[in-house]
Amino acid sequence: MSSKDEKNLTQVIDKIAKMDEPRRSVVRRVHDVIVAAAPTLKPRIWYGMPAYAVSASTPALVTLRNDERLNLALTEKVDFRPAGGADGALMPAAWYFETVDEVTEKRIVEIIRSVAS
Repeated sequence: MSSKDEKNLTQVIDKIAKMDEPRRSVVRRVHDVIVAAAPTLKPRIWYGMPAYAVSASTPALVTLRNDERLNLALTEKVDFRPAGGADGALMPAAWYFETVDEVTEKRIVEIIRSVAS
């Protein structure tokens, strides 16, 4: 890991550490899921929030927001595909959550791997 990657990771961990509980634990778990699911994505701060990109100098692909609700979002830099089915041409780009159970964790892994591949 390059020193810039290490610095960025430290900034993300510090950002998460400053969150209030119980959100801090939930966001930390999602962060751990993201880096395990796609170790090629690099954590960094993007517009003040934890994010994940291909490299330290490329735009973020995924963000974690701690607003009124927690939010996992894909940025406009992702190669979007229409959802099809009942959602037709809509392209999923954001998911709100308050906790993370096994089903949610599995879906986050699917989302992250679709972005990182």
